Amino acid sequence: MLQIAIYLLDALIVAAAVLSAWFWLRASGKQVRRVSKHETFDHADINRLVVALNRAQILNARAAKATAAAALLGGLRVLLDFLP
Repeated sequence: MLQIAIYLLDALIVAAAVLSAWFWLRASGKQVRRVSKHETFDHADINRLVVALNRAQILNARAAKATAAAALLGGLRVLLDFLP
């Protein structure tokens, strides 16, 4: 029974780490277009910037939560190694 729990924890650790990497990859994937000094900067440009920042923040928060879950599961896995 303990062996099954160890294998399950190992699989969950890998899944959480992959999910975290995927979220951070998506958060860093899209760059905001630069505005030329010759074009007017209006409310639509500000809206695009705010939307891009919000999306990146949401993905970064999800990645941080997935990383925390992987660390917690890793800690539980190490704890199981100390059980008799």
